[in-house]
Amino acid sequence: MEYSFVDGKLLVQRSRENKDDLLRRLRRLEGQMRGLQQMVEEDRYCLEIVQQINAASSALREVSLLDIADHLHAAVDFAVEESDGQEAVREMTTVLRAAMRQ
Repeated sequence: MEYSFVDGKLLVQRSRENKDDLLRRLRRLEGQMRGLQQMVEEDRYCLEIVQQINAASSALREVSLLDIADHLHAAVDFAVEESDGQEAVREMTTVLRAAMRQ
C-alpha cells in the first residue's frame, strides 16, 4: 500500500485487490439501490422496503469500515517508518471521529 502526507492529510493508494473489493461492493450496492427504486415503483410492502434499506445500510457501513481499515494500516505504517507517531495518531483520530458521526 502506497501513501503520502499532503496538507496534513494521509493519502492512501490502495492495493489493486483492496480497490477491486471496494468497487465490487459498491457496484452491488448500486444494484440494491436500483432494486429499492423498483420496489417503491411497484408499491411493495413497507416492511420489505425497510428490510432492503437496512441491508443496504449494513453493506455501506462495511464498505466504510474496509476503507477505514486501509487508512489506519497506512497511518500505522507511516508512524513506524517516519517515526512521527503524533501525526499518525492525529490522522487516525480525525478519520475515526468522522466515521463515528454516521
